[in-house]
Amino acid sequence: MDASPILLVLNEAGLGAAEEIAKRFSTARIHGLAGRVPTADTQFNETIDHIQLLFQAGHPIVGFCASGILIRALAPLLSDKTTEPPVIAVSEDGSSIVPLLGGHRGANELARLLAKALGGHAAVTTAGDTKLGIALDEPPKGWRLANNEDAKPVMAELLSGASVRIEGRADWLREAKLKEEDEAAISLVATEEPDEGGPTRLVYHPQRYAVGVGSARGCEPQELIDLVEAQLAEADIAPGAVAVVATIDLKADEAAVNALADHLDVPLRVFTAEELQRETPRLKNPSPVVFKEVGCYGVSEGAALAAAGPFATLKVEKQKTENATCAITRSPKTIDVSMAGRPRGHLSVIGIGPGKDDWRTPEATKLLAEATDVVGYSLYLDLVENHITGKKHHNFPLGAEEDRVRFALEEAGKGKNVALISSGDAGIYAMGALVYELLHRNEEYGGVSDAAKRVSVTNAPGISALQACSARIGAPLGHDFCAISLSDLLTPWEVIEKRLKAAAEGDFVIAFYNPVSKRRRTQLAAAKEILLEHRSAATPVILGVNLGRPEETIRVTNLHALSVDDVDMLTTVLIGSTNTRTVMRGDGQPFVYTPRGYAKRIDAPRPESPEPETAPAETTEDTAPEDAPKTEETT
Repeated sequence: MDASPILLVLNEAGLGAAEEIAKRFSTARIHGLAGRVPTADTQFNETIDHIQLLFQAGHPIVGFCASGILIRALAPLLSDKTTEPPVIAVSEDGSSIVPLLGGHRGANELARLLAKALGGHAAVTTAGDTKLGIALDEPPKGWRLANNEDAKPVMAELLSGASVRIEGRADWLREAKLKEEDEAAISLVATEEPDEGGPTRLVYHPQRYAVGVGSARGCEPQELIDLVEAQLAEADIAPGAVAVVATIDLKADEAAVNALADHLDVPLRVFTAEELQRETPRLKNPSPVVFKEVGCYGVSEGAALAAAGPFATLKVEKQKTENATCAITRSPKTIDVSMAGRPRGHLSVIGIGPGKDDWRTPEATKLLAEATDVVGYSLYLDLVENHITGKKHHNFPLGAEEDRVRFALEEAGKGKNVALISSGDAGIYAMGALVYELLHRNEEYGGVSDAAKRVSVTNAPGISALQACSARIGAPLGHDFCAISLSDLLTPWEVIEKRLKAAAEGDFVIAFYNPVSKRRRTQLAAAKEILLEHRSAATPVILGVNLGRPEETIRVTNLHALSVDDVDMLTTVLIGSTNTRTVMRGDGQPFVYTPRGYAKRIDAPRPESPEPETAPAETTEDTAPEDAPKTEETT
């Protein structure tokens, strides 16, 4: 379980049991219903919505409540049991612990741990666990089931009393509560060799093999995949018996290497040249040419040996094609991948929106849960505190943006899963652009190390301030708009002024970012004067402060009345176009919108109907009249 467990408490009656569990699980956090559980680490108002949010983010959920509440909340979200996080219902007194979901993804084991801690009973209901003492579709770590699609009918037969024949050596199968007979129709096979299995024959592969690879830069993925598959077949090794793909760290970002790991569905692990050099005495084909190129005498053989451990032997010596090499080693026991080298490293650039859970995407929350390290301005980390429990926090002050991004990339370069947190959308006046800029720069010109350049990057979008402000007041961004930062710290004022004039002349709705600061008070006033040269003093202006947070305020004024004193660094300013309208509703609350031109279509003559035998032409953006307003679907 990568994400931290959440202990969900709905009233004081369940708090005692939750607090007892929180003492034993350092990463667990108590989430309590607001107004009923005031001492919880995090409070929520909408129970169903909060449960769904946690589930979609991948958090194991331990609910100290009736199981029906969890069932009703999660039923609409259930789709794939192989990916669902554990969900457990615990009676408020801790006496009954019922795994509801994720029985084969840690829920059963977690339920037993909770029962031991609370002195209760783990009501494990998974048929395989209760009657057979084993889940045949979820073999233990280090083993892979080759024909998972046949597991369900086989388990059904065994639960009905059928006997089984075990072939090969697998202590975990021998120790299960299985009725064994030499002539049984159903067989469970443990083998390192290829075996397709079938409806009455489940095949399990011990993952004892490591595939070491090397490749030329830009090698076609299929070339490397074909090479490895051919060598596995020739050596009579099942692909399912492979535990890991390994290579030198210089190839961590190589497309072919990553494609091979994905193809075999195993982790990719990398080693430094120094680590691979230690394997030189065990190499069968040391190469001075390779040493001159990368600093070790063998990449594929060295990586395969390093990944499989000190007692591994070469099963397949280095084989090569024009652009790729591979070698295969066998360990006398299943390979613990976590002890082999390091991962490629990953950086998630996460826009958390204004910070509230409701306005953060499930993808962003999931990436936060999966990260081992989180990097960000301290305020942003505080906004997502309940999602980063148990992770290593790296706080940076406001203004240290480049230091923050460089640190995040370098930590990811060490093989960590790092989350770089930004408010709003990280790609809009935030950290996203700086991430890619540092990846692009040469190291001697302020870039990052070679290891940092080879990490994988995920950019999770967030709700930006302009979107939040527009949504809160209506639809002022309903037609063409632009965003302009008024900060001249990184952009000369002359450039900003040029853009302001162009946007004013083009009659764009304009979103101002960084409108003022403690030291910078003149730019907004100057922007106002430029705009007044091109649009009315009555042009609507929206001021949104602390959007999406408890202190949120939205105010509608006009361009003439806009004052620098009404704006601070937490304010988003939207300036309407000449078509933007403010409308006062009967309840005294205004809304603001910018029409797209639909009203022009009301009196437009309708085109003649086509002849009955003529199929209607498909309207596309290219064939639509230039003056026809585009609908949301054609934008």
